Amino acid sequence: MSSGKELEVGIKSVNRKTLSQQVTDEIIDLLTTGQLKPGDRIPSELELMEMCNVSRPVIREALTSLEVLGIVTRKTRSGTFISDKIGSKPFSMMLALAVGDIPSMIETRVALELGLVTLAAEKITDEDLVKLWHTIEIMRDLPTEDSTEVDKEFHKIIALSAKSPLFEGIIEPLQSFHSKVLEQIPLDDRSLEETLNYHLEIYHALEQRDPIKAYTSMYKHLDFVRRKAMKAWESNQ
Repeated sequence: MSSGKELEVGIKSVNRKTLSQQVTDEIIDLLTTGQLKPGDRIPSELELMEMCNVSRPVIREALTSLEVLGIVTRKTRSGTFISDKIGSKPFSMMLALAVGDIPSMIETRVALELGLVTLAAEKITDEDLVKLWHTIEIMRDLPTEDSTEVDKEFHKIIALSAKSPLFEGIIEPLQSFHSKVLEQIPLDDRSLEETLNYHLEIYHALEQRDPIKAYTSMYKHLDFVRRKAMKAWESNQ
């Protein structure tokens, strides 16, 4: 983490169109290019006004937007800092915009979870495996076909097992993707036994610390869910 000192950074002067958005984009660019890092204090409002050649209200609007996105944190009397851990809010906003676009949500979930399970196979601990097995035992004893909550917990444990700080920020939105995809599948079209079998296959691949088996097992599971969700979604269009 950076020492938190105020840095000298270069921001281009912006024109008069969509001023606050341009200031927001400039600060994000400083972050993505490495000129600013998590924990760094950004220039003061007055310094930003001078750098960008804009008014204080424009700067404050830009900083508010960045705060809403979870990119900066304002501290009374201390200044404004790049967040130590960029949160999941940008991803959550993408989710909000994607409501109704079930195909995109399914594809996003598949892409993310395949990456997560591969990392998890390399990093998962014995303690994580115990937690994962516990969800399987709970699923075996469910009185109905509705395994939504325990299914979400199974996938959450795997995501956390990847032990990637950047991925951790999107786990909550990913769980929302998970729920919205499952909502598409009528309860009478779900199969607890099939879901349980897929979970067992994924568990054993992770237990063996085999990334290729874990990837393949997760793909088979997610493809099973995807086909059922798409079938239900298409029938309602």
